[in-house]
Amino acid sequence: MRVDLVNGAYVGRSIIANDQRCVNLFLEESPGDSPFPTVHYPAPGLVRVATAPTQGWRGLYAVRSTGDLYGVCGATVYFIGMDWSFTALGTLGTGSSPVSMTDNAYTVLIVDGTASGYQIDIPTKAFSRITDPNFYGANRVGCLDTYFVANRPGTQNYYISLTNQAAWDALDVAAKTGSPDKLVSLAVMHNEIWLLGQISSEVHYNSGAADFTFARMPGVFINHGCMAPQSVATYDQSVYWLSKSPEGEAIIMRGNNYTATRISTHAIEAEMGKYGLISDAIGSCFQVGGHTFYQLTFPSADVTWVFDEATKLFHQRASIDEDGAFHRHRAACIISAYGGIVCGDYADGRLYRMSLDAYDEDGSPIVYLRTFPHMIEDGRRCTYQRFVADMEVGNAPAGDAPQASLRWSDDRGASFGDAVMMPLGKTGEYLTSLQWWGLGMARDRVFELSWSAPVKTALNGAFVDVLPHAT
Repeated sequence: MRVDLVNGAYVGRSIIANDQRCVNLFLEESPGDSPFPTVHYPAPGLVRVATAPTQGWRGLYAVRSTGDLYGVCGATVYFIGMDWSFTALGTLGTGSSPVSMTDNAYTVLIVDGTASGYQIDIPTKAFSRITDPNFYGANRVGCLDTYFVANRPGTQNYYISLTNQAAWDALDVAAKTGSPDKLVSLAVMHNEIWLLGQISSEVHYNSGAADFTFARMPGVFINHGCMAPQSVATYDQSVYWLSKSPEGEAIIMRGNNYTATRISTHAIEAEMGKYGLISDAIGSCFQVGGHTFYQLTFPSADVTWVFDEATKLFHQRASIDEDGAFHRHRAACIISAYGGIVCGDYADGRLYRMSLDAYDEDGSPIVYLRTFPHMIEDGRRCTYQRFVADMEVGNAPAGDAPQASLRWSDDRGASFGDAVMMPLGKTGEYLTSLQWWGLGMARDRVFELSWSAPVKTALNGAFVDVLPHAT
């Protein structure tokens, strides 16, 4: 029989419902002449372009008018040249929390969730701390119609700068008024401000009023707030965030056209429910290979999930340690800059370019893993005679011997046996067939295929020879 892989990661609340892991692989619909409906491609690898003197990237930002790249690593603010050189501009008062940055074509504004704020003069690259008494700090900042926009932490309020200036007036303050919950985060999207509260959200627009130019969009109220201020990310005309409703459940939302749509699955929500802390989640949007991804990392839980807008499916991104254990993806912040997708390492000063043509992480291997659906024949015992993985092979250089690993579970996915290895084929061995024979008997069989190879691969699905028995 042919076994298709049409879903993303979905490990159900009960393993008997579904038990499909999808790690470092994303799906794409196959062309009409393919024997399988989908193909799994390796997630982008990481190519190091530079290493900062400090450790722990907290944010990256590309100026919209010039393309110049700025970043915060540790407590140090850097200008990053096109030759990947680092020029230290100054330091922040904090050293580890994520930062939010934006610009108005003249000034880059930086906030870190405290009462402090910082600014960079774009023409001179002069760095300074904001001393204006009418600046109150923020978790998130944006820029709309020449105004800086910032939330005032611990209140329902947001405030704006003077037009085309990094200066502030005490009267330029407004509130999220649709519900009395406090403002947690904000996003500027589609020339509007999405104000995300604790359990509700609303949209404000530029009304042109003389006293305060922004006003609430009539009739727009979203019954979902925000659990994690740095989970907010935008792409095109959509805003993504980790939400909290009055009923209390944490779900992942996508907002556009003044409505919010749940994009997380029951399985992802059940998984998030196991995490001790989720309010520190960090979100980023980026586009590679025609796919728009929303990447959501949970630092305390040490896990990263990715939503693919093209397929509306989730997969897990994971980096491995020396023992081969999965951890959160190394990218703490992701930005499009200097002709590619650039990201900074959460643990050290390494700066990477993300590439679909890279199949490792700066020399560290990437493990690709896919669990197959439950295989059941009306509850009867079956003999599994052969498993054939339909993969792209034959790209390994001479001397290398990358292998694919097959494990299986006969207790409905609760535990897996030892791995059986099979070579992926050296360069030119394109007809190498990955076949495992004599796989025993089970009533409910779950296969798991994994591999790690610094070469081009892809997975369509599998063919399995099954012999059902009478009982």
